[in-house]
Amino acid sequence: MRVCFQWNIGARRLALGERTWVMGVLNVTPDSFSDGGRYLDPAAAVAHGLRLLDDGADILDVGGESTRPGAAVAPASESAALSPPRHRTPVSAEEELRRVLPVIQQLKRSRPDCIISVDTYKAEVARSAVAAGVEIVNDVSAFRWDPAMANTVAELGSGAVLMHMRGRPEEWRNLPPPEDVIGMVCQELRHCLRAAMDASVRRERIALDPGFGFGKNFEQNYPLLSRLDELHDLGFPLVVGTSRKSFIGRALRRDGRDAPVEERAFGTLASETAAMLKGAHIIRTHDVKACVDAARIADALLRAGSQEAGVRSRRSAKDV
Repeated sequence: MRVCFQWNIGARRLALGERTWVMGVLNVTPDSFSDGGRYLDPAAAVAHGLRLLDDGADILDVGGESTRPGAAVAPASESAALSPPRHRTPVSAEEELRRVLPVIQQLKRSRPDCIISVDTYKAEVARSAVAAGVEIVNDVSAFRWDPAMANTVAELGSGAVLMHMRGRPEEWRNLPPPEDVIGMVCQELRHCLRAAMDASVRRERIALDPGFGFGKNFEQNYPLLSRLDELHDLGFPLVVGTSRKSFIGRALRRDGRDAPVEERAFGTLASETAAMLKGAHIIRTHDVKACVDAARIADALLRAGSQEAGVRSRRSAKDV
């Protein structure tokens, strides 16, 4: 069963739950783990974004900074004492905007009705992106890294995705395992939700992402996926991104070697289908066409299960 929501992203509402929505990944970066550098050129990025829309993407998620394992990110107020590794430099807001704004603007010119999300944790980037036509701010830090982000999103009135991340990318290798990964994710997302709503972000504008791979190792991602339906208790739409991640590569390991990114497509699709059947509302993926086809089958199964549950309920009522 999948709970239905009307997700308010500003000028329109998205009916989530009746079917699976697909969010296509568009990385305008030189160093993303999967496709870094392929779409750094604005023309290449726009062409790829249009292909993703033609393949069936409902939303395009445009990002100008990688948060891959080990990446340096801008210091946050809650952990300002952390210094990024010397051999890596965080991407400035100015550089991030230089990468993403031309792409967003051209996509909106080419497809005025397309829904674009900006993948950023910086309030300055969010503000400029929304002014250019973005309707969703997808923040991997759940508003924790930029103290101005929550108030900015509240003021902008955009949709928001709050993602759970354990620690920061440069710390992930050294994090001790949690006793209960799903309990940890739920507890920390509740904390982020309270902070967002205290800053006047309206609850009908919020979706949640459990953050597969973000500070969770191989042993933690699969329990999180198998118990994904427990996150429905939080009462918000769920966005899931497992696409091409390292825990997929580890599960597909052969001859002592994790499957490289280019060999994770089928494993990715299996994990995405599992997430759909566990009630994910939006799947964030690199492989849009395959995900759209998988969603049609998963959605048919979910509808059949819902109808069967209704039949059983009516039979039980008649027997009373």
